[in-house]
Amino acid sequence: MDNDGKIYWHLPGFCYFFYLNQIIIKLMRDHPERFYDNYAVGSVYGTFPGAIWNGGRAVFGVTAKGDMEKIISTYNRMGVPVRFTWTNSLITEEHLNDTYCNLIMRTADNGKNQVLVNRPVLEEYLRERYPHFQYISSTTKRLTDLADVQKELEKDYYLVVLDYDLNHNEEVLKALEPHASRIEILVDEICFPGCPKRKEHYADESRMQLEFEKGTVFPCPNRTTRPSFAECRKREAFISREELGGYVERGYRNFKLVGRGLPIEMVKESYLYYLVKENEREYIRRKLDDTLARLTGKR
Repeated sequence: MDNDGKIYWHLPGFCYFFYLNQIIIKLMRDHPERFYDNYAVGSVYGTFPGAIWNGGRAVFGVTAKGDMEKIISTYNRMGVPVRFTWTNSLITEEHLNDTYCNLIMRTADNGKNQVLVNRPVLEEYLRERYPHFQYISSTTKRLTDLADVQKELEKDYYLVVLDYDLNHNEEVLKALEPHASRIEILVDEICFPGCPKRKEHYADESRMQLEFEKGTVFPCPNRTTRPSFAECRKREAFISREELGGYVERGYRNFKLVGRGLPIEMVKESYLYYLVKENEREYIRRKLDDTLARLTGKR
């Protein structure tokens, strides 16, 4: 990865937050003085609804090919890669020839886009069939041991997304400094630290995606309140604006924001908090709200 001095932010919901993401990317381009210096959008991640390879959060529905082409080309014209979350932890060989998922990959196969992976069987298939994508090791692998992360960095991954339980682990952060530019850090995870059911929860979301089953609720022991950015800031893994500079100074420059399956207001608050200068937030908030209302017809 080139050391261009920029700090990259990876934003959620390229499909679900299509308008919000377009607006914030355009505002960053047109009003750089209102955003923190050297910030850029490194990717927009997520899935098209109904893709069985998708993991992390089950997303149901279907997207027509023409709409896929429009969404992908819109981001790519803005210089932003679309990143597919192909992290379903239950994928086997029988799922590899899925017509819809392969259509998505062919539609995005222009050398500008990315894929998050966690299953060797799918990763091997994708690398062979679609070598022009950048491949990224997903946080859903739940690698919390330093040695495992270091082994991951020895592989041919464009980036390795750090498990959020390591966000403040000084030993790990220090040891990974030589590879900091290839590490992506999830700064605002809503889930609780050290959750013993996290991998089980990922598997449950994967099952729902494969079976097109959305009628169940995972019995999360930490589910207490409706997700909010204020609640998120109380989590131990949260990295505040004040702390962020210390990570950048050490060479970390890829940061990921959560949002898949979360309320748009929470996602908008995270964008304002992390990307926008404090004294410019009300101006950008008005711009976001007014443009969203105009594009969606909701006022």
